Amino acid sequence: MEKIDYRNKHILAPMVRVGTLPFRILAAEYGADITYGEEIVDHKIVKCYRQINETLGTVDFLEKETNDVIFRTCNEERHRVVFQLGTANAVRALNAAQLLCKDVAAIDVNMGCPKSFSISGGMGAALLAKPELIHDILTTLRNNLEIPVTCKIRLLRSPEDTIELARRIEKMGVSAIAVHGRMTYKRKQKSLLIH
Repeated sequence: MEKIDYRNKHILAPMVRVGTLPFRILAAEYGADITYGEEIVDHKIVKCYRQINETLGTVDFLEKETNDVIFRTCNEERHRVVFQLGTANAVRALNAAQLLCKDVAAIDVNMGCPKSFSISGGMGAALLAKPELIHDILTTLRNNLEIPVTCKIRLLRSPEDTIELARRIEKMGVSAIAVHGRMTYKRKQKSLLIH
């Protein structure tokens, strides 16, 4: 299995509507060692096909029905780009990840998104209340991919609960766990909870 080293690195976090290829390349030029794409849900990726774009020198994942670009990457960022996946299903997550795994450095499962779209679909922060499903998704990915699997969580109701979840996830063999410094219900507040 390939590894990705997060120690002492400058990391571009996933950002909605911003984490596209041009921005990731720019961030790398300014010193980012690891860059994350914006979250894309598994339902969308499994409806894509992979195509080399000779004109742009990119690898494009195009939606089959519309030919819209859903995700774009290139060889230049292959060893530093992390694909952030929204999912609530281990098999679908694996199908999506297998389509992408030759073109990204790692797959990150987003278990921190508090938006209603994610929560209502059982994805994002909804996973934080489902440790068995977290285990199913992460171990399925870890056992079947040759690239690192990471995840992002949010703070739970207490520091002890957050630490316990992080320890359980660590035992699943993920390469890294990112912790968003806010609780799900505090999505719109500006202050981070740092202890």
